[in-house]
Amino acid sequence: MAGSTLSIYYLARGLAQNGHRVIIGCSADVLLYQLLDQTSIIPAPMIFKNKFDLQNMRQIRDIVKRYHIDLVNAQSGIDRYTSIFARWIFKLDVALVHTRRQKPMSLGFFLQNWLYYRGTDKIIAVSHGVKQGLIQMGIPPHHILVISNGTPREKYESVKAPNLLELRRRYGINPAIPIIGCVSRLKQQDQLLAALNYVDTKTAVIFIGIEEQPQFRDFTIKYADRHQIIYAGQLTQAETLEHYPLFDLKVLPSNMEGLSQALLEAMAMGIPVIATKASGNLDLIRDNQNGLYFEEHNVIQLAQKITLLLENPDLRHRLAECGKRTALEEFSIERTISHYEKEFAEIIKERNEKKR
Repeated sequence: MAGSTLSIYYLARGLAQNGHRVIIGCSADVLLYQLLDQTSIIPAPMIFKNKFDLQNMRQIRDIVKRYHIDLVNAQSGIDRYTSIFARWIFKLDVALVHTRRQKPMSLGFFLQNWLYYRGTDKIIAVSHGVKQGLIQMGIPPHHILVISNGTPREKYESVKAPNLLELRRRYGINPAIPIIGCVSRLKQQDQLLAALNYVDTKTAVIFIGIEEQPQFRDFTIKYADRHQIIYAGQLTQAETLEHYPLFDLKVLPSNMEGLSQALLEAMAMGIPVIATKASGNLDLIRDNQNGLYFEEHNVIQLAQKITLLLENPDLRHRLAECGKRTALEEFSIERTISHYEKEFAEIIKERNEKKR
């Protein structure tokens, strides 16, 4: 399950639980839509064809008018455009906020940046790394708010205690071998695979979220006698959470994170983490306090950090305990929701004052 889907769901559910009327517009065949069944959130089926989809603009117009919406919060690359055009074309009296959940992959171009700036009341970045990327695009700093993703404590309290020996047997992993976990869609997993060449301790690595890629097969062959490489593919959210206690540590090699739900999950579950020193990871991890960094592409340094944790159970325990407090306290979903409520109220207030 994509981290962005979870982040949107947790936020919307929390706002609804706090008494706000929340309407989510998305395709009826996506997971987010299905998650709304057990909530008071109002689902609004939408079709997103492209950035200039007039039908989607009309859908936005109709929902705004039907429910007397005060603020629209666009979340994807397509509805960032259609929400702006809908407000302009149909002269909708509604505040408009864009949320950016990943570091921009390019600097964009002048017209796009002008559109994002002039077409919105504010842009929310989920980390300071994302904000810096937006500034580099040309968005003025004063137009960007930073509100981090959050994670709900009850998500982890309901996790079934897994049978770790049974999980090891399922994957054919010897009980004495340490396990490295990597939970992510396809990003820079090749850096973790390359780092294993410099790790002397025999280990197993479980990749959740991807199947084996053609470019990874040489690593599997190369490490056949040293390390065990397992591709678990796509798992459900419950299955993924049940795997975390199997991991001695988790590695996230990625330079594009907004603020990773997968890192939050691992930290909340008490698993020590190593991540690329980049983007939103910098908001979440304090090096050698609640996790470890490695420089992007420095696979020898990553191997050294892996070895350090494998050989030092006291360090693993200290980082895990501090990481758990970070995830459940500093990045609690309650703090995230409170921040959104405060900023949304201020944005609506400022917009109303401008109309006087």
